[in-house]
Amino acid sequence: MTRVRIGLLGAARITPRAVLEPAKDLDDAEVVAVAARDVDRARAFAGEHGIPTVHETYEALLADPGIDAVYNPLPNGLHGRWTIAALDGGKHVLCEKPFAANAEEAEQVGEAAARSGKVVMEAMHDRYHPLERRMLEIVESGVLGAIHHIETRMLAVLPQRGDIRYRLDLAGGATMDVGCYSIHQLRSVGGTEPTVTGARTKLISPGVDRWMRADLEFPDGCTGRITCGLLAAQVPIADIRVHGDAGVLKVLFPNRPNMFKRIVVRSRDGHTTRERVAGASTYRYQLEAFCGAVLRSEPVLTPPADSIANMRVIDAVYEAAGLERREPSA
Repeated sequence: MTRVRIGLLGAARITPRAVLEPAKDLDDAEVVAVAARDVDRARAFAGEHGIPTVHETYEALLADPGIDAVYNPLPNGLHGRWTIAALDGGKHVLCEKPFAANAEEAEQVGEAAARSGKVVMEAMHDRYHPLERRMLEIVESGVLGAIHHIETRMLAVLPQRGDIRYRLDLAGGATMDVGCYSIHQLRSVGGTEPTVTGARTKLISPGVDRWMRADLEFPDGCTGRITCGLLAAQVPIADIRVHGDAGVLKVLFPNRPNMFKRIVVRSRDGHTTRERVAGASTYRYQLEAFCGAVLRSEPVLTPPADSIANMRVIDAVYEAAGLERREPSA
């Protein structure tokens, strides 16, 4: 295999930005096929983006021997089922976040990945950008001193109440959609697995969160807080703040590091350092890493074990907020 031939499950809005555009600039990747529930939509999508093959069903796409890997951007409640089906069909998988509907299903995906020997990577695209790597280097360097508190936020605006991201039967909710990023960033900075100590939420419909705040604690006593929302009385914001004995680190919009590019460190004595980290789109680095894993067995930063751990925290946040965990779609 000299390049990864990718098939698309569905014609999702994120697909051009996440896969099609970065694939144009990578010699390792080629998008060769698409399938959607509505074959006419698949044909229109293929025509718009120059995809040579349209399959009438997801099953037909997974059976295509000319496809090496699958991109799975289906609704949350379908991630686990179709990732497992792709693995069983001998395909590598780049699965959109969140990895599954809950931790139990994520473990099933992990078991399928182990059986298949194929690459499975969760699309936490910000984790692959040089800015986040540099942020973690600063934290690990000790310049902030002992870390005692970490805060991560991601607040978006999604006023369309009929959007699939608000559908309980599709494993929707703010914590699943944007909170999974905040939780992952918190875990990445903390370096160990936290325990959820409390959570409160605001609902858009029974069982479906439009806003969530959760408090957490790491084994060393460091505390954490995540705040996420799809419909909150606040301006859209995403940031990371790391509080240490010797200083505070802040990253604004870590999900868009190619646009904002800046890490700010303010020491306790009042000295401020601003560092710009250049880089391309997060999705380019993500696809590059996925293809490197498939073609050259390069390690990935978001393997199933990491995704399972992230889903465990998501489940615990829902439980602490008095909500049921999400379930796979029927």
